[in-house]
Amino acid sequence: MKEQNYRKHRKFYAPHHFIYLPLLMVLLGYGIWQSFNESQQQLTWILFSVVIFLLLYLAVMLRQHYALGNQNRILRLEFRQRYFELFGKSADDVLKHLTFGQIAALRFAYDEEFKLLLSRAITEKISGDTIKKSITKWKPDYHRV
Repeated sequence: MKEQNYRKHRKFYAPHHFIYLPLLMVLLGYGIWQSFNESQQQLTWILFSVVIFLLLYLAVMLRQHYALGNQNRILRLEFRQRYFELFGKSADDVLKHLTFGQIAALRFAYDEEFKLLLSRAITEKISGDTIKKSITKWKPDYHRV
């Protein structure tokens, strides 16, 4: 697997991102184009376009909603476990001061850098993106969708 860092940490699911969604967009474009050029069956093509748009919208929203909702919960749990392993105490007080973006970004840091960046995240309120850019040795996460 390729080395992971800030620029190369996103992942795509090829059937969804490069086949299904583009196909739906082409069908939507075709339906809209036909609705302007086919005057006798314009209503049929408008209905076709609306149905394709709804399928496209549903595919995008449901896929992201379920996968990311579950993964976000797991990332919070992983943070709590890692915090306990490093500091020997509950992360409840710390979690009150962090956004999810900060929690998600901290997973890319190894333990020593994690401690430093966690301290900065709490005191300086740096964003998740700033945390990611500050990491000198990237700890890959190949399992995030």
